[in-house]
Amino acid sequence: MNEPNPVTGGESTPVDAWLPLRRLTQARIGLGRTGDAVPLRRVLEFRADHANARDAIHQTVDIPALCADVAALGAGEPTVVHSQARDREEYLRRPDLGRVPVDPDAVAPDGADVGIVLADGLSPRALAVHGAPLLSALVNELSPVCSVAAPVVATQARVAIGDHIGAALGVTTVLVVIGERPGLSVADSLSVYLTHQPRPGRTDAERNCVSNIHPPDGLAYAQAAAIVLRLVTGARKLGRSGVTLKDDGNADALLEDTTSSSGSLESSSSGDDA
Repeated sequence: MNEPNPVTGGESTPVDAWLPLRRLTQARIGLGRTGDAVPLRRVLEFRADHANARDAIHQTVDIPALCADVAALGAGEPTVVHSQARDREEYLRRPDLGRVPVDPDAVAPDGADVGIVLADGLSPRALAVHGAPLLSALVNELSPVCSVAAPVVATQARVAIGDHIGAALGVTTVLVVIGERPGLSVADSLSVYLTHQPRPGRTDAERNCVSNIHPPDGLAYAQAAAIVLRLVTGARKLGRSGVTLKDDGNADALLEDTTSSSGSLESSSSGDDA
């Protein structure tokens, strides 16, 4: 009796050897082929995901609705801040304008330990979908151990706008919750950038980033908040954030004074998001 073909599984029943791996990732792997080309179904999926990513970048956030959701959490009445980018087109062409608020005096000093900025970033859709529930998880995790300022909502914003807002609030640590650059598999993912002792001029090497927050396929809100709490605690003890602060799930490891970039979390490399 002939042994089954390892590729087809028999004479007429093909077996998708990539299926078990595709169930573990949203990456495009094992797409198959039709002759010398990718199957039409995969081509259409690619085009649909590409269009979805472009739409996510240009989508606008319903600011009044977001502020109402934030206020309903009991975390304080949010303040809305706009960057110097006048519209979405200028925001995409001029990253530098997205890093500076148009009115630095729009935020009043708060004196809390931690400030949280909800920024649209390169995926306003991500902020609209995940912003309020992630904020709730962060406040629940942080409030028992430190004071949290009323949230700030920033539009047409890049990560570094948090340095200006954090300095204006007078907080020790600022967290910028921002929409990540959409990809071809995920268009609504959030990141949290942590900067200790925020002030204008801080570099990416002085930040830490918790990324890929988009349940159910990405990091869950509670998981992300727990990591942020460990980073905030470590930054307050160490007196700084960035390359010398890391998290491998062990609270003691947060305080290792090293410039090594090893570990599950390290200094950010936000590129155009900064």
